[in-house]
Amino acid sequence: MSTYAIGDIQGCYTELQRLLELIHFDPREDVLWSAGDLVNRGPNSLEVLRFFKALGKRAIVVLGNHDIHLLAIASGNFQYLKSKDTLTPILQAPDREELIQWLRQRPFLHHDPEFGLTMIHAGLPPQWNLLQARQYAVEIEETLRGSTFQDYLANLYSDEPKKWSEKLKDWERKRFITNCFTRLRYCNAKGKLALKKKGNPNDVDKNDEDKPWFSWSHRASNDMQIIFGHWATLGHYTGNGVYALDSGCVWGGALTALRLEDKQVFSVSCAGECFPAYGVYE
Repeated sequence: MSTYAIGDIQGCYTELQRLLELIHFDPREDVLWSAGDLVNRGPNSLEVLRFFKALGKRAIVVLGNHDIHLLAIASGNFQYLKSKDTLTPILQAPDREELIQWLRQRPFLHHDPEFGLTMIHAGLPPQWNLLQARQYAVEIEETLRGSTFQDYLANLYSDEPKKWSEKLKDWERKRFITNCFTRLRYCNAKGKLALKKKGNPNDVDKNDEDKPWFSWSHRASNDMQIIFGHWATLGHYTGNGVYALDSGCVWGGALTALRLEDKQVFSVSCAGECFPAYGVYE
């Protein structure tokens, strides 16, 4: 039995199947982790959702920003629907409600003590250690699965607040936690989020106060080994105790998997059919 973690798929079902063929994935024996963003921008989000749902306990999926966006739209927040979204086939599918309910039950953080690995979609602010991160993940998971989930989804679309405090309350608190798990790339030394920044760290001015969240030496999660996606311009990266797996398949890059037992990396290039002719990395 092997366990594989895969970066952002975003509806690139053809590439997903090619990657699974490359690694000889056996759904009867192997386990597939997804770092989130199963859907959106690519052409076959419905097929990707159905595939992971059908895997049952052989799949572990954490929620990404595009997955949350789908849930928000499906809950009636159509004002946030973008012209470049490719979510319509899911919204019109006969099994739409089953898929949406399944997605609502996915976690924001998965920790495996046997591997000593934690998987999230985006990042953690410097103040959070593993215990806190797990606690805050459970907090918003319970909200997403509870009776107020529609209000929660309707109140997510903002970059504020930018700084963590235990004094944060209600939707501001839940929004900050969600933004960290699903959108964070850069922050400053005090943990102020810079959610608009998406570029490669090599292109950032050395005097810029904002750095990749995982590069701060004082962060409370420095003793963790973290798998994440979300950062297509960063690409596949290993260092600072992290394994970044979003290699930008939907943008014409590649789809990447990490075998957890020996940390071997596998990759397939984009076939071309999923590459959008618009927009920027998100």
